[in-house]
Amino acid sequence: MSISTLTLNDGNQVPWIAFGTGTALFQHDAQDAVKTAIANGFTHLDGAQMYENEESLGAGIKASGMPRSALFITTKFHRLQPDQTAKSALQVSLKKLGVEYVDLYLVHVPGHHAGRLKEVWKSMEECKREGLSKSIGVSNFEVEHLEEILEGAEFPPSVNQVEIHPYVWKSLQPVIALHKQHNIVTSSYAGLSPIFRAPGGPLDPVIEKIRARLESTRGEPVSAGHVLNKWLEQYGILVVTTSSKADRMREYLDTANVPRLTAEEIESIEIAGAQRQQKFFWD
Repeated sequence: MSISTLTLNDGNQVPWIAFGTGTALFQHDAQDAVKTAIANGFTHLDGAQMYENEESLGAGIKASGMPRSALFITTKFHRLQPDQTAKSALQVSLKKLGVEYVDLYLVHVPGHHAGRLKEVWKSMEECKREGLSKSIGVSNFEVEHLEEILEGAEFPPSVNQVEIHPYVWKSLQPVIALHKQHNIVTSSYAGLSPIFRAPGGPLDPVIEKIRARLESTRGEPVSAGHVLNKWLEQYGILVVTTSSKADRMREYLDTANVPRLTAEEIESIEIAGAQRQQKFFWD
């Protein structure tokens, strides 16, 4: 199964969907899950120093037998330790992952670097210049954080990975507008939160109506997860998702084969989402 790609502002290509090793895998051994994800078609693997499982992510990659060139690996910089830089932290991550470079390196949380974001970004740029990471970006950044590092940056962030689902969509519009201005790819995590973390909300009947229509159109099963991931895909958003179940992994990758949502369906999702403003992470 070929996975379509998004073009980053530095010209590199990124698979539009990634298997993440946070949430359920946070501080847990990720080897088996990563090996299963790769066996079921994932090529983009999204890790982080904060997850404390980079060694097992690397072990899963090795155990898969997939050549490094066929994979896209992301990790994220946690926080500055004494006598450390984002570059030296990445060098430690590369050893843990068992690779010579990552494809994408993100600053994980801006609040960990208050007053030092420019300094951290300079070190991130050094990682890109030296080929330790092909692309660099950020995560959980709001408008003011992006503006702080964009001023005087040699390389603008290629990606900003944030919590995205219909219950935060309205509040995200200022940061998404800034992404468009600088050709920053918007990446999502926790995209299925309305289904798994807040069932019974205003989105539920809207999602079910769309799901039934898509299933009828397709002639094959369509899930609520398909609907929300399709909504993200149609906006050109880089989706990070996770599961321990092989059938769920295949379902996520199958999103590309689901019929497109209509403009009216997209609007109905966003109207329902605006009725409940709720974040589940980093509030």
